[in-house]
Amino acid sequence: MATSPVIATLAELVRIPSVNPAYEGGVSEAGVVAWLKEFCRARGIETSETEVFPGRPNLVARLPGRDPGRRIVLEAHTDTVSVKGMTIPPFDPVVSEGRLHGRGSCDTKAGLAAMLHAMVSLKEEGIVPPCEIWLAATVDEEHAYRGVLKLCEGLTAQAAIIAEPTELRLVIASKGVLRCRIRVEGKAAHSSKPHLGVNAINHMARLVLELERDGDSLASRTHPLTGPATCNVGVISGGVQVNFVPDECAIEIDRRLLPGEKAVDALAHYEALLDGLAARHPGFVARIDPPLLTDEGLDTPPEAPQVLLAAEILSEMGLDGTPCGVPFGSDASKLSRQGIPSFVFGPGSIDRAHAAEEYVEIDQVLKAEWFFREFLKRFE
Repeated sequence: MATSPVIATLAELVRIPSVNPAYEGGVSEAGVVAWLKEFCRARGIETSETEVFPGRPNLVARLPGRDPGRRIVLEAHTDTVSVKGMTIPPFDPVVSEGRLHGRGSCDTKAGLAAMLHAMVSLKEEGIVPPCEIWLAATVDEEHAYRGVLKLCEGLTAQAAIIAEPTELRLVIASKGVLRCRIRVEGKAAHSSKPHLGVNAINHMARLVLELERDGDSLASRTHPLTGPATCNVGVISGGVQVNFVPDECAIEIDRRLLPGEKAVDALAHYEALLDGLAARHPGFVARIDPPLLTDEGLDTPPEAPQVLLAAEILSEMGLDGTPCGVPFGSDASKLSRQGIPSFVFGPGSIDRAHAAEEYVEIDQVLKAEWFFREFLKRFE
């Protein structure tokens, strides 16, 4: 059986390594951008590049619409996570049992390929869509989303669809995030006389337990589509060697924010928590470093025309068009903050993203292409 054009494109994209340079084995996303640029050039589609970092550009492919004053943005990131720990060849796009395997196949080159072919099909069939279409292939989503921030500078649009693996569900709400490092300070001493020092690890143990108790209380704070807020201690480090009283210990926390919740408020909460520990435990001294990452959640109204049209198309396709929420973040929140009504949609499961065996279901990629095409044809 012949491979469909969109799956052939997906395979080509998977073959090009684009691991985010922030991670082990990372490279520039420029290889993917160059491939996309040539693909569009061969089909008469205009493209432009904007450098985000040296050698790491965003690419925008543009298709004119009947109304040049209205725009739809299709956005997908070109970077992937590391291939460390993968149990399959990461850049060999093997097709097996209706799935295409490889790093980035699910997250999110499948969505990128489906968007690309939806736009190209309109061009090839001479269909002028109601709105101008921008397909934005952005860098750095897997680390600090600086590609989409660059895209948003001065951007206006009437709708944005962000490709992420949602199993073809219409996602209108997602959590935000606050990531920060908390340091507990102690006083060094020889381990034979620990009373002369202040053990930072012991005090950090108090903090970790307090964060666990505080995290349990977050279960009562919830959003109807995303579920409760959460906090996870993901990294801990401290001490120099076993015969020293450690003078510092640090943790990194990942606090998932509900839609509408502000990172600055969550940060103030943890400052107050540290103050409380200091008041109860003599010698407890801690500080929070400037946040490693902050991002607010996505909360697009279910009655927005963009959402209603998407739900209608999905229903016509025999799929579930009920708007839903997810606990993970994406580039959508940044486009939404720009004032662009946005939702997240794409083939594949988030459970396969970043996995040791990453893959995407081929039938979902084909259905995603159809959905994007219909939205582009019908949104005015």
